[in-house]
Amino acid sequence: NQAGSLRLSRGTEIVAASQARQEVLVWTNSSLYSLQYVGAPAVWAAQLVGENISTASQNCVAYANGVAYWMGKDKFYKYDGRTSPLRCDLRRFVFTDFNTEQYDQIFAGTNESFHEIWWFYCSSNVTDIDRYVVYNYVEDAWYYGTLARTAWLDSGLRNSPLAATYSYNLVDHEQGNDDNETATTQPINAYISSSQFDLDDGHKFMFIWRALPDMNFTGSTTNAPEATMSFLPLANSGAGYNNPTSEGGVNNGTITRSSTVPVEEYTEQLNVRVRGRQLAVKVESTGIGVSWQLGTPRLDMRPDGRR
Repeated sequence: NQAGSLRLSRGTEIVAASQARQEVLVWTNSSLYSLQYVGAPAVWAAQLVGENISTASQNCVAYANGVAYWMGKDKFYKYDGRTSPLRCDLRRFVFTDFNTEQYDQIFAGTNESFHEIWWFYCSSNVTDIDRYVVYNYVEDAWYYGTLARTAWLDSGLRNSPLAATYSYNLVDHEQGNDDNETATTQPINAYISSSQFDLDDGHKFMFIWRALPDMNFTGSTTNAPEATMSFLPLANSGAGYNNPTSEGGVNNGTITRSSTVPVEEYTEQLNVRVRGRQLAVKVESTGIGVSWQLGTPRLDMRPDGRR
């Protein structure tokens, strides 16, 4: 046979390996090598394609769309013919609340249906996986959440991804609207929150008196699905959200579906009273059978008297 050995000169141990399109990628604790079959007598040739990098664990690598993605010990990387760090909006959030004693538990998976790479990891002072961070490689977007999983298998020949839990169950993801991990159906407490953005040009106070939510509940299995939209104003950058968030009124409202035929109808507008220079918007739902999609909300606002 053609068995033999090949010495890699950079790094003190091999951490991970992955089959790519026309090569085998091998990660040491400081470098990335590309191994290609060249035939006898050498059989395999190793090319150094990345150095001065880190690799968090044996299972932290995911391969999708011809690109390898992995989590390092202080940043994320990709290899698409060359090695480069990933721009990550959540880098500080992830790596400042991270249990560095549990690197070996980190694992990655793909969700090809939504163009996503998932990493599961342990937050600070936690010894079981409790968080995930996701990179959408089509939209170049990051998001995160809390979820306890121990293994992940993408859809492939299946209809949906399959994951293992700490309760010794295998669960299908991306199916249904509720949490069916146990025998008792539970709602998924779902929310999305924007970053803080300027109102007008951010130099003066603005008063928001009405919002057009632009949401739909397509896919909901309950007759009257609803979600709450909240507006969180700031007087100044770094000042924290106003307390109280509203003066003489409310800063949130409920959007409810009222009809599905001939087209879906839902709450058209929310009456609020919010003042600030900056704003964050949050949408959340806590009911069983609720599925929602957020479009482009619009705000009616005018300059306010405060400076």
